[in-house]
Amino acid sequence: MADILGESEETLIARGVAYAREYAAVVEKPTILAKNLAAVSVALRIKHGDMVGSSYAYRQEVSDLYTRSGVEGETLDRLKAAVRYHIGNTLRRQMTTRELRRHGLLETSPLERLQDSRRTNSALVAAVKASQEASSIPSPKSAKARTVTGTQEAVVQPPATSGADVKATADHLRLAHVAGNIVRQMDTDVIDEHMTEGQRAKLDEELAALQKTITQLRKHTRKRRSTG
Repeated sequence: MADILGESEETLIARGVAYAREYAAVVEKPTILAKNLAAVSVALRIKHGDMVGSSYAYRQEVSDLYTRSGVEGETLDRLKAAVRYHIGNTLRRQMTTRELRRHGLLETSPLERLQDSRRTNSALVAAVKASQEASSIPSPKSAKARTVTGTQEAVVQPPATSGADVKATADHLRLAHVAGNIVRQMDTDVIDEHMTEGQRAKLDEELAALQKTITQLRKHTRKRRSTG
């Protein structure tokens, strides 16, 4: 810092412009280089007839590649993780759905799964927000007011179109919408291919409880519709 304090404002601005340009020039390079390494890895897999990358020959060549690069430690770990991500995307651009299935690979790319994850997170955030808003005002069914006249209590019904009624109605519709969004985020491939037996059993219990709750609620929606 001290070494540039003597520079003029014009020089400082020129220095800042140069730094900004250099930043813009290098910021994309790690991604580009990781993609290029992924392309090399996929090309090696094709030459070995090993699209999954599980053969000893392929693994040995890739290991030698990284050893000769001299990259080590956490930098190497980050590089390998980035390359694996781009390999997954590259493979799904090179292979047909039938080929992916034949090799036991998921049809969706890491990028698509990341996007799905973001959609899931958005649905969960929306659910939390809707739940918090729904609990901020008491339900109309418990909004009966009690007034005391002498020694007797008189039950006063709330107005039919009170603000609580409108709020609760909107909240229920919003809760149903976000609940549906969350359930639709579930992927059968994850359940079939990645869950353990215990995890599938736990998920089945949760879904059964959810189904029971939905069945009870639908008794009321169907009742209202048939008697209206």
